[in-house]
Amino acid sequence: MSSPIEIGRLLRAGTTGFIAGCSVSQFEAPAFGALVRAPLGNGYQVYGLIYDIHIDDDGLVRQLVTAENVSAEVMRDNRERRIVPVEMSVLSVGYEQDGQISHLLPPRPPLSLDVIYLCDRQELARFTSAGKFGYFRHVLRAKDAPVGEILAAHIQMAAAAQSPGWKEKAVQELITLLRDDYPTLMSVLGALGEVV
Repeated sequence: MSSPIEIGRLLRAGTTGFIAGCSVSQFEAPAFGALVRAPLGNGYQVYGLIYDIHIDDDGLVRQLVTAENVSAEVMRDNRERRIVPVEMSVLSVGYEQDGQISHLLPPRPPLSLDVIYLCDRQELARFTSAGKFGYFRHVLRAKDAPVGEILAAHIQMAAAAQSPGWKEKAVQELITLLRDDYPTLMSVLGALGEVV
């Protein structure tokens, strides 16, 4: 297993999700739809999918946007030494307790300043093959998230780490879960059509 990639630290959390922050210099690793984990010790860690990446402005950025002829050095300095963090919204999709992965909501959320890691291919394969796609229901229940796009991005990443045929089983499970919700089904299938 490769060494874990730290992508940020926890800003705030709840049972259904959490917000992690990172500096702009750490911003290369996380991607929309990626599986991340927050290890909390004692064999317990929370898993989640990144569903939004948000970059706030600050007073200096507001001034630089309206200024003329901003030098490349000032731009680079603002991007590399920026104090305002890049924020990643993460939807909780499961947890691990004593080596056993569950696709239920975690019993407790991570704590402020806990380190958040990007899951590598092995961790992604291990999480997505545990159970029977139970974590999909957490994504489908997300109110303020682009459900179809999250699932499409996630399935594309997970399929690269999984055995052949996994993607087709995942799509069949989504069709089964959404059989009584035609508008959401069409939205999800439309997004999946871009990656399947």
